[in-house]
Amino acid sequence: MTPKRAGAASVSAPARHGRWYDDACGASLALELVGERWSLLIVREMLLGPRRFNELRGALPTLSAKVLTERLVALEASGIVRRIRMAPPASVQVYGLTEWGQGLEPVLLELVRWGLRAPGHDPALAFTPVALMLSLRALIDPARAGDLSLWVEFDIGAQKFAARLRGGELAIHPAGEGMSAPDLRFIAASASDFLPVFYGKRSLGEAVGKLKVGGDPALAGRFIDLFALPPKFRG
Repeated sequence: MTPKRAGAASVSAPARHGRWYDDACGASLALELVGERWSLLIVREMLLGPRRFNELRGALPTLSAKVLTERLVALEASGIVRRIRMAPPASVQVYGLTEWGQGLEPVLLELVRWGLRAPGHDPALAFTPVALMLSLRALIDPARAGDLSLWVEFDIGAQKFAARLRGGELAIHPAGEGMSAPDLRFIAASASDFLPVFYGKRSLGEAVGKLKVGGDPALAGRFIDLFALPPKFRG
């Protein structure tokens, strides 16, 4: 399905601050802009780079094309999302975040940390590759990482990501065709295959057949141990 153009008569974008809450607080305005169902998850899927309409549908399979179209129109009208025409030979339209829209990343990372402490959180539910990458960014323990410096590639199904660990922070971006010589490479068919090791802290040996590791196993174990999880995930 081809997304409708901004300004389509059937879609109502936020018209003014206060339309929902009649409240001057910046938080109320933020909720007016991204508080509708699916909006923040659509933003999440664009935080590591622009995505095609069908890629967003694939990442959020229970989201209908109609609702995705409506949310993209509203987010674009609000200045959070912009449409981009990729350079040849691709020459396809993608959706990406504006600089202001990218500012939602720390908000989403904090929501990850907060939500993982919820008693009702179920790690067995579907998990997208982008969600996995952002959770690693949210959960890395800078003190534990210390001065460790690494390049790490994540191959998750058809998606590849390059992660740069430096100064206790993990910077991540799409890797395209992959990296030539990363220090570590993790390979799995789905993001969920990472959870027993990275969340459950099971050994790499227990993940044989689902999560493959390229590089020094001891270094891989040290890297996995850098991520601080709520007590309910430990043991």
